[in-house]
Amino acid sequence: MRSYNGWTTSPGQAMISRKIQSFSRLPRSHRQLALRTWFLVCLVRLGLWLLPFRKLQSICAFWGRAGNGPKNSGTSVQDIVWAVKLAARNVPQATCLVQAFATQVLLGRNGHAGQVHIGVALDPKLGFRAHAWVESQGEVLVGGWEELDSYARLLVLDGSK
Repeated sequence: MRSYNGWTTSPGQAMISRKIQSFSRLPRSHRQLALRTWFLVCLVRLGLWLLPFRKLQSICAFWGRAGNGPKNSGTSVQDIVWAVKLAARNVPQATCLVQAFATQVLLGRNGHAGQVHIGVALDPKLGFRAHAWVESQGEVLVGGWEELDSYARLLVLDGSK
């Protein structure tokens, strides 16, 4: 415990306070994007728990079409990637697949192309592994922290179709 402005706080409370202060210093447009993205990541995570994969994929493809619902006018690819990574740090079990679907939705809504890639690998030490990532114009946007060449691509989901 430590004292903060005359109040005794736990390390967890201090961390939350720092996060709130950091969030409040962001430009308004970034705060709005971060909140919308956090909500989307939560919905995708919930969808993976409750829906069959194909149904969730179909819903995400629909949400990601530029003409459906309110449009996030012209958010850059870099801002989308930033917002998804930020949300993923604050949503429990926001796996690579959750991040990939959320990224694809936001890319499509803002007029950017993006494909979700799902691959599998068999590692002698780690066993069977699966991974999802998003590519746009040949660049990995989300999920590129793994050695992607070791994955056999099983599925490529293009949200624009």
